[in-house]
Amino acid sequence: MENTARRAVPRTVKVLLPLPLADAYDYSVPEGLEVASGHFVVVPLGKRETVGVVWGEGSGEVAREKLRDIVDILPALPMADALRRFVDWVAAYTLAPPGAVLRMAMSVPSALEAPKTETIYRPADPSGDEALKLTPARRRVLEALKDGPAMPAAELAHLAGVGTSVIKTMASVGLLEPVERTMRRSFPQPDGARPGPTLSPEQQTAAQALVDKVRADAFSATLLDGVPGAGKTEVYFEAIAAALAAGRQAMVLLPEIALTAQWLKRFEDRFGAPPAPWHSGLTGLERRETWRAIAEGRVGVVVGARSALFLPFAKLGLIVIDEEHDGSFKQDEGVTYNARDMAVVRARLVAAPIVLASATPSLESVVNVTTGRYGALHLPGRHGGQQLARLTAVDLRREQPARGRWLSPPVVEAMKKTLAAGEQSLLFLNRRGYAPLTLCRACGHGLECPQCSAWLVEHRFRRTLVCHHCGHTEPPAHACKYCGAADQFVACGPGVERLAEEALELFPEARLELFTSDSLMNRDEASAAVDRMIAGEIDILIGTQMAAKGHHFPNLTLVAVIDADLGLNGGDLRAAERTFQLLYQVAGRAGREDRPGRALVQTHMPEHPVMQALVSGDRDRFVAAELADRAAAGMPPYGRLASLILSGPDPAAVDGVCAALARRAPQRPGVTVLGPSTAPLALLRGRHRRRFLLKASRETALQPLLHGWLERIGLPGSVRLQVDVDPYSFL
Repeated sequence: MENTARRAVPRTVKVLLPLPLADAYDYSVPEGLEVASGHFVVVPLGKRETVGVVWGEGSGEVAREKLRDIVDILPALPMADALRRFVDWVAAYTLAPPGAVLRMAMSVPSALEAPKTETIYRPADPSGDEALKLTPARRRVLEALKDGPAMPAAELAHLAGVGTSVIKTMASVGLLEPVERTMRRSFPQPDGARPGPTLSPEQQTAAQALVDKVRADAFSATLLDGVPGAGKTEVYFEAIAAALAAGRQAMVLLPEIALTAQWLKRFEDRFGAPPAPWHSGLTGLERRETWRAIAEGRVGVVVGARSALFLPFAKLGLIVIDEEHDGSFKQDEGVTYNARDMAVVRARLVAAPIVLASATPSLESVVNVTTGRYGALHLPGRHGGQQLARLTAVDLRREQPARGRWLSPPVVEAMKKTLAAGEQSLLFLNRRGYAPLTLCRACGHGLECPQCSAWLVEHRFRRTLVCHHCGHTEPPAHACKYCGAADQFVACGPGVERLAEEALELFPEARLELFTSDSLMNRDEASAAVDRMIAGEIDILIGTQMAAKGHHFPNLTLVAVIDADLGLNGGDLRAAERTFQLLYQVAGRAGREDRPGRALVQTHMPEHPVMQALVSGDRDRFVAAELADRAAAGMPPYGRLASLILSGPDPAAVDGVCAALARRAPQRPGVTVLGPSTAPLALLRGRHRRRFLLKASRETALQPLLHGWLERIGLPGSVRLQVDVDPYSFL
């Protein structure tokens, strides 16, 4: 009796749902259902059904009569243990609900369903008299299948020149045999054994070191540090080849994935087939087929944006983070995480090497090298012996542009010479649109976004005003809503469109093109623009930071940075570091072939350490000085930061929560809490915003500290709290 009762007790499991929930829920397993950790299951939730992942055995804390049964198991491969541990790790580190992190790992729900099938036909052994009743049409069908694969009816009918009814009749009488086949998209397979280009001795040494790490089949982290044009990509391609040779998968994360046409071409030239891309531009069908193929191990190499970090790799053997310093690896909405740092964690969990490549490594990675956490490989010179562009600071206090102009005399003169030589110029200004601010001459009021504390940016070519924070648009105004004055608006400051207008006036015969996210709406348009630049169909390229990353333009010999001081304003912790990285990368676009390059940097502060470092080319000196400043202030990478952002439609409600948080702020040595204060973007998408900044020593465990602080605070339904561990943005 006792054994019978024990067998009757249903088994319970925890199921984590892809919802912003803090815990997994217990469910009972119906008799006869074989459920294991990682299985994707359908479960009831309230009055509906949803899909979750079995996260382990049940907690036993829920009364048996309150448990609900699992409905079904989906026919997808189970989520691997390493990926489930990664979800837990990211959730714990970022203080995000585990279900919210799981949602990123279940980003393609349709891929969990059974794949569709199709009927294909192959020759059968006919019986009776049917073998003698072969009409000419039937003979053509059998001839089409001779020594070939089975085919769907439509394809076979087209090849044989018959109707599909002939195929179905032949199947009904036994001349053809119908077979059900799972419909799977086939992916080209990169060939790791395909010979690559000849590497320089420095490249070969670095490549062999990475190949050895891949073959070791163990975790390691390596910083691949090389100047622009040093051939870092070809070096880590050798590591990818080694991973493919070992039968493992490789993942490459790139910033601005829609703008990497050149990278994709270089990859296909090297491996004979393209990688599988992963980014927001894929269709739903492409996402489903790619997700499923990655899980089944049918894709060898994936190149993607930060979201690729959560894909279900079957046998991940290498991770590469290209441009590892790039700020776009940080996600600031929803679950806030840095894909670069989380990629290191994922590599450790799957015991795979990770390569972080950059010409301007982040200070965090530099310190990780000096403390021995990362290894380092250096490529100090450009491949083929080309020299880095000669960089000169143009002091705008002495070399002022003409009134109403933005290009200084030295830049205009350099552009004239470049055009005369049949070479190309790049004008870099990291400001979209025509003008960042539009003022009324009569009363001085600026045009503001109604939902954000931000100016509306004029996009004259599109005849619209745009908020670059929330996307609000409205037509250009004719009368000021504050004073009623008509036709008194004036554009203040330059954007890339205004720069293009000036360049066309100065050089009317030049072929000019904008290279921004506004002018190039998708990856195909961006790829076409890059092709035109390489083909010499553009004389002057005017671009934002899209033009600074990874592009190789053989005939580009002049780069002019129009407002080099732009990124140094605002008191951002990483302002100097980011500005140096961006301008160094921009300057690196010039002179990448056999023609020497020049870079002119317009600045009002030529004495600033960033400008001095750029002109001298002494990157290491700048890095050392910046690290010394960070160490003295106890700032990252020598200290820890966490940002708390509260927002809501009612500022009084937000301030009430802030007051409660301030009263309970941690009080301990080595911990400082700043705030609450109004965020620089005080109003965003109609929500009023306040910020706290917690600063702590490197040894402080931030997560328990934050948990203890926040768990006693109740939030009204209208107020949101976002925790950002290791913040990059301070807006």
